[in-house]
Amino acid sequence: MNTDRRQLMESRVFLALLVIFTILFALLMRPFWGAIFWAAAITIIFFPLHRRLLKTLGDRRNTAALLSLLAGIVLVVIPVVAVIFAFVQEGIQLYERIQSKEIDPAAIIEGIGSSVPVIPEFLQRLGIDLVNIREFLSSAAISMSQWLAEEALSFGRNTVSFILSLTLMLYLTFFLLRDGEKIIGWTREALPLDSERKQLLLGKFVEVTRATIKGNVLVAAVQGSLGGFIFWILGIPAPILWAVVMGFLSLIPAVGASLVWVPVAIYLYSTGAWVAASVLVAFGVIIIGLADNVLRPILVGRDTKLPDYMVLFSTLGGLSLMGINGFVIGPLLAALFLTFWTNFIRNNGNSAK
Repeated sequence: MNTDRRQLMESRVFLALLVIFTILFALLMRPFWGAIFWAAAITIIFFPLHRRLLKTLGDRRNTAALLSLLAGIVLVVIPVVAVIFAFVQEGIQLYERIQSKEIDPAAIIEGIGSSVPVIPEFLQRLGIDLVNIREFLSSAAISMSQWLAEEALSFGRNTVSFILSLTLMLYLTFFLLRDGEKIIGWTREALPLDSERKQLLLGKFVEVTRATIKGNVLVAAVQGSLGGFIFWILGIPAPILWAVVMGFLSLIPAVGASLVWVPVAIYLYSTGAWVAASVLVAFGVIIIGLADNVLRPILVGRDTKLPDYMVLFSTLGGLSLMGINGFVIGPLLAALFLTFWTNFIRNNGNSAK
């Protein structure tokens, strides 16, 4: 066997082993994928702060990383954990109130139909039976509250696992912040591309990741917080629970959080609470509705903004495949997919010319 053939075979064997051990390592890390992803996400968001601290503190990387991590804990981790625990508590309370008939979805829907006769008349013209809708929505509300209670109880049983994942995430975030420049250097060395394309793709990856996370998570958080705030002001039960629901629904183009506050406004009108209902409608249209249009272009920018339909499908796909983490990972993968293909088409088009 000549030297060239031997070297070729050794290269192929090495690459095969590299792929095998990479897959095995990924499977080994599977229980911690969520912690690893959120550690990387927090690192990308707070890395510019870490760089500024390094310029101020000199070469004290540990101190800069610790201060950046503390900023992440105060600004992100503590608020999110507080919302999660409040969401769990309100989910259980809502289920208990429905089970005890303190809240009766069927009676609420029937009351809306009798107080606002335009609705049943309009549905009858469309050939839709209000009784069937009442039964469907009532059973759906009971099923949803039961699901929330089960998830809340499951979360309570898995509190130790949650705390462990949170600890591992913070631990990893510290080292990603501290050694971020080295990791970027290793990545550049590992990519089998020319230096210009490496720089472009890595820069785009960080830009798209940061923009997608900020665009989706922060806009959802702002819209959910605004909705929860107005619900709390108006005395509507479980404001934090509905805030989280509105945050998730904010990813649905055009309608989003209105899927929650519009029915509540109709209910308030039907019960004679005209002032509260009018305040909710005005706040929903002007404040909640405009938050997405104002914030998303600022946080995401034109170049990395996904089409509305891709945001919807990638979010739903991410949630179905990866659970709660897919809320961010789905749109992120979609944005990277578009970015890399756009770059590929642009470069191929230039080379063809």
